[in-house]
This record gives sequence, C-alpha cells and structure tokens, in this order.
Amino acid sequence: MNWNRMVQRMVGAAALAMAASIPVAAQVSPAPPRGMPMNPSPIGDTSAIAKEAQSWLADLIKINTTNPPGNEQLAAMYIAAVLQKEGIKAEILDLTPGRSALVARLKSTAMADPSKALLLVAHMDVVGVEKPKWTVDPFAAVEKDGYLYGRGAIDDKGMLAANLAAFIALKRTNPRLNRDVIFLATADEEEFGDASVKILIAKHWDKFAAGFALNEGGEVLLKNGKVQYVAVQASEKVPVNVTVIARGTSGHASMPTKDNAVVHLAAAVTKIGNYSAPVHFTTIVRRYFEQLAAIEDDEMGKWMRSLDAPDRGEHAQRVISDASPLWNSMLRDSIAPTMLAAGVRANVIPGEARANLNIRLLPGDTIDVLLAELKKLVNDPQIRFELQPDAGLAAPPSSLENDFYATITKVAGREFSGAPVLPFQSTGATDSAQLRLHNVQSYGFLPFPLTEEDFRRMHGDDERIPLASFTKGVEVLARVIAEFVVAR
Repeated sequence: MNWNRMVQRMVGAAALAMAASIPVAAQVSPAPPRGMPMNPSPIGDTSAIAKEAQSWLADLIKINTTNPPGNEQLAAMYIAAVLQKEGIKAEILDLTPGRSALVARLKSTAMADPSKALLLVAHMDVVGVEKPKWTVDPFAAVEKDGYLYGRGAIDDKGMLAANLAAFIALKRTNPRLNRDVIFLATADEEEFGDASVKILIAKHWDKFAAGFALNEGGEVLLKNGKVQYVAVQASEKVPVNVTVIARGTSGHASMPTKDNAVVHLAAAVTKIGNYSAPVHFTTIVRRYFEQLAAIEDDEMGKWMRSLDAPDRGEHAQRVISDASPLWNSMLRDSIAPTMLAAGVRANVIPGEARANLNIRLLPGDTIDVLLAELKKLVNDPQIRFELQPDAGLAAPPSSLENDFYATITKVAGREFSGAPVLPFQSTGATDSAQLRLHNVQSYGFLPFPLTEEDFRRMHGDDERIPLASFTKGVEVLARVIAEFVVAR
C-alpha cells in the first residue's frame, strides 16, 4: 500500500482524528532543577513549544511500537498529522508491512548542499516490557510525582518529541536558514532487522543525506539537583553475538557421563564471565577521562589521571573498572553471557548445550583476535564458537574539531551553568554508526538532565522521564539546533 498517498488523503480527517483520539497528558511545567538558567535563542522563547512537546511525547508513548513487531507506521502517521497542521509536508517511507520511517525537510534560503544539511534523527520503536513488574500501564503515559512514565519516555520517544519540537519551532519562527534541516523518524533501531536504518539508507538515502546529525547516545548527568557534566556521543562500540556450543553424549540422566554438554558449557561460560579483555584507549575515551578527572572527587580523579601511567596504570585501570560497569566497558572489549539453552526433558542428558555471548568491541578491535583468546582460555575440545551474522560494523568516530561539535559544546555548557561538556563513547549501539559510515558527523546528545536512577530504568521497569528535565531538554536542543542552522 502507498502510505504517502494515503496520508495525503487522510491527514485532514482520519490521521488527525487518530491523533486527537489519543488522550493527551496534562500540561505541567515544574521548576527546572537548580543550575539550569534561561538564555536567549535565535528562534526566541522556546518554553511554549516545550510544553506542546510534552503532549506529543505522551501521545507517542500511547502508540505501542514494541519491537518486535514494531508497528512504527502508526507513529509515523501520527507525526505526519502533527507536521501537516504546521504546514510541513512529511513523507512516509515504507520498509516492510506495517513498518515505516518518516522524513520532512525545512529548506535553506541558500543553495541546497547535502554536505551541510543537519539531520535530526530518533527512532520510533521501543523494547518490550514485563507488565507485571511495572507499577503503571507502560503504554498509558501516566504522570505521577513530577514524572511521565511509559516505555520509550527516554529511549527514544523523548528525543523524538524534542526533535519534533525543535523542527516545528524553526518552521513557526521562519528564520533565514544557512542549511537544510531534516527531520527523520526511524524504525527497527532496537532489533536492527529488515526495517532498520541500514535498509532505510539503502533505499532512500537521497531523501535525507546530510553532513551532520543529532541522535540519541549522550547524556546530561544530574546529581543532587545539579548537572555534573554533559556527555556528547561521538563514537560507539560494535555489537557482535557469538554462540558457545558444547557437545557431548546424550543419554538417560540416571547414568551421568563425563562429557555432559551442560557441564562443559557451564565451565566455559564461567571462565568467559570471569575474563577481562586488555585495556585499549581510544582517543575519545582518553579525552573523556582526562576531562572527567577535573570534576571527580580527589581520589577518583587521581586514578583517572593515572590510567596510562607507566608505574601505576594497571592498578588505576582496575580501580576505575571496579568503580563503574560503564567505565569498565568503555576501556575494553566486553563480553556478557546472556542466554542459555539445553535439554528437552528433565531426565535426559542433552547432546548439545548453547550459550549466547553479547560482545561489544572497541572501534578498531576485531572479533577474530578476541575469539582466539577465548578459545585458549576455555581450552576444551568439546566447545566451539560460532559467530552470528548480525554483527555491527565499526564506524569512524565523529570529529571533535568541527563547527557543529563546537556549537553543541558552547550552547550546552552555557545552558547547564558551565557544566563541562565531554566527548563520549557509547557502550551501546545506535543508528549513528550507520550514518557515520556514510560520512555523516553524527553526535549523540540526549539533552534531558537525568540521574543515574533515571538512566537505569531505560530498557527496564517503570521507565520514566522527569517533566522538568524534559522541558529543559527540549529548550536546550532547540537552542543548539538554532545556533547552528540560523544564518547570521
């Protein structure tokens, strides 16, 4: 079905009716946390659009886009309806049945140059939920105690709504743009399958080709009501899945054997789980710790400054790794056993047992080298390793020396009371990797001030976003974008 023609026919009726039929969260605007000043913007006061964005976020949460199956087409139609009300034409890009992306563009007054264009990207799909473990309906956008609860509130519908707000703010104020600004809502980011940004690029790259991009992946860390730092993602680790397979003799469980596949698999997984790959400093990780050392307490800052010291570097690396799972993963290739499978009956010794290893490689490292180390470590002829075909691709880091990164740094530092802005290497994977492979300088800038507790709820139970932080984040994002795209 051609959904673009369908939306053109329906957007004034059915699509808008669908959008209107979804209950909108009540507007609240609690005072922002301490250390969050108001500043002028090239597009004026952004507080009103930030309040509107809260209702868009609530509506998007209520559209269940759990992946699989995704059903992002419904969210794309909702966004198309919102944009149509603003006089912005959006195009829905079909990928697989029920799964679509959406693109819209604000054109500059100058000659269009894709290498200068700015892409605002966020994904519409979300991970699944275990409903019994939630205290609220994960798809009802419940407001409680100053928070908006719901799957995707942070990852990534919060960013989606913020991008939408910044995009619409530019349209309403109609400043003279020095480059095209492109809004892109992607599908299948969480599973990276047949509707992912890789497929979208292969089919429709000409519709959103850009030189710069803003995406998820960074963080604004809030402690004791004050922003400690702003992390801007400029690189990310490479996801690889490996299956560990143990084989043995099957038989009746009443007669145990020495070559029991489950026993051999358990021993192998235990060795792998206790293994730490060597530390490898990327340029971005080195700069991250150098700048973070200046704001950490004296003891932790001392060890961060000693990470590659010849006399105590190894001890410093252990201290930092033990202090934070995030820091540990930023410093080395990481391996997490995630799934086990064996057996068909309680009284049958299985002939095969399997475990999945979710591996995150540092950019530049190769899976062959790591697997060779694991084979030596396990040292068991009954064990073999099988590389799965869904491996990510290593992308070059985005530059820390261009005008866009400088703009993010300047505006974020100003808006968050001089908090340091650090380059960041994500341990997870985002759509930015595929963009970087196409020469896009893509940066992860999640602009909402969040505590460590807030971040832990992403992909977990009771995901939520503080309403004050969402409002502030929308305003900051809009100002970063306006600073970069409005002609002087």
